[in-house]
Amino acid sequence: MEPVFRTLEFVAEAATRVTGTRISYHGLDNIPAHGGAVMAINHTGYIDFLPAALAAKNRHRRMRFMIKAEMEQVKVVGYLIRHTGTIPVDRRAGAGAYAVAVQSLRAGELVGVYPEATISRSFELKEFKTGAVRMAIEAGVPIVPLIVWGAQRVWTKDHPRALGHHRIPIAVEVGEPIRPEGTVAGLAGTLREAMGGLLDCAQADYPRPPGEFWVPRRLGGSAPTLEEARRLDEAELAERARRRADDGHRR
Repeated sequence: MEPVFRTLEFVAEAATRVTGTRISYHGLDNIPAHGGAVMAINHTGYIDFLPAALAAKNRHRRMRFMIKAEMEQVKVVGYLIRHTGTIPVDRRAGAGAYAVAVQSLRAGELVGVYPEATISRSFELKEFKTGAVRMAIEAGVPIVPLIVWGAQRVWTKDHPRALGHHRIPIAVEVGEPIRPEGTVAGLAGTLREAMGGLLDCAQADYPRPPGEFWVPRRLGGSAPTLEEARRLDEAELAERARRRADDGHRR
């Protein structure tokens, strides 16, 4: 597992240098130096995981991510999943992945989780699922809120990728660990409040040209509002269901 992980770390760092990506980190000391923790990450695009993983590497830690099981069908991704401790999640039957994540946390791993589950088209925090807080409570480990901001400019839904030498800055804000105490609902509220505060900090110190697609509407950008994004998500899910039904009929 580790040789593949080391290679990925090398590739990730090389890619940031080649593209001129500048990642700034704040609060790295909040990532535990040892022991398990749920790393709760916001989800604005397809490469949020990379700055989050490099943040952990800066603390001499490695982060195991939960990823949708469909990605195993992509040959290269499937190989990486099997050799890096990544936890595939079948959204129709997620109990197995949940159990593996809790076991990894109890074994002292950092497990990266997206409480929003899917990419936020508005770049605001969506409604949170409860899996992250439930597994923290069950494993008896802290939750560490982590915000990645700027990565949506590189690759996100509904927009072309910007994978060349664009020198796009990315900010990573890591908050204080949250103890796994209280009710699921109470802990989820505490986590959301912490992540919201970190997101505000990241956005306040980041350029936000008016009208840009990657800037939230409330900050003068042209990103969808939360309500508009919700309707787009619903339309996307309906289209997927239609395609599955069509495939079933053809068989």
